[in-house]
Amino acid sequence: MARHPEVFIRALSAAEGQKLVGITRTAKDPIKLRRAIVVLMSAQGQAVADIVSLLRCDDGYARDVIHAFNDQGFAALDPKWSGGRPPAVNETARQKVIAMAKVDPRGLGLPFSCWSLTKLAAHLAREKITRVGKDTLGRILRAEKVTFQTTTTWKASTDPAFVTKMHRILDLYDHRPADGRVICVDEFGPLNLLPRKGKAWRPAGHPARLPATYTRTGGVRHMLAALDLATGKMIYRIRARKRHSEFCDLLTVIRKHYRDGRLYLIV
Repeated sequence: MARHPEVFIRALSAAEGQKLVGITRTAKDPIKLRRAIVVLMSAQGQAVADIVSLLRCDDGYARDVIHAFNDQGFAALDPKWSGGRPPAVNETARQKVIAMAKVDPRGLGLPFSCWSLTKLAAHLAREKITRVGKDTLGRILRAEKVTFQTTTTWKASTDPAFVTKMHRILDLYDHRPADGRVICVDEFGPLNLLPRKGKAWRPAGHPARLPATYTRTGGVRHMLAALDLATGKMIYRIRARKRHSEFCDLLTVIRKHYRDGRLYLIV
């Protein structure tokens, strides 16, 4: 077999030589560093055989690096990463996976109300949408910000005039009426005589302890209160029961306290 002719790097300028030395000292990519060393050794007059012996690399590898540097310059030192294999799930299948994850399984005639990753993957394979493992399926859902969440509830008024009344009340909050006061009325309870946690200096590991059980010797209490939005003053009464009679008593107290003007009560 004929011997390969010797190849060397083209003549380098002083600036190119300094740049090459800097790359061999600072390069963090091992591929770029290895290529720079091959080029630097060739520039110093060392033959390909010597480079192969020192770096323990293939003869063809060293020659390819030298030829590439002669053709492309310093750009040949940077590794050209390939894109890798194509994704196992294309974009169309991903969108179908996301849409299926948001569907209630009961609507598809399945005997459960919530997808697990295993059940969703099995259903996607059964419907011939895509075959994907549960780990990959989880990554797809996380990438699209689809997470496993607790169902929440909300309530709305059935009053057809709710919006009109709401804006009327909000207007009272923002604009105090000239002919009276805005009073917010509410109740809080039942109030229990529960032991409450507190702070005290104690020996380490020996906090003060209170029994959590108690006997309601006097029953429970309810607080009915009214807040004047103009002054921030609160009028309240503590009562044993919470009925219409106690509420009317509170209204009587409010009227006695504010004898003049009109009262706008927000309940």
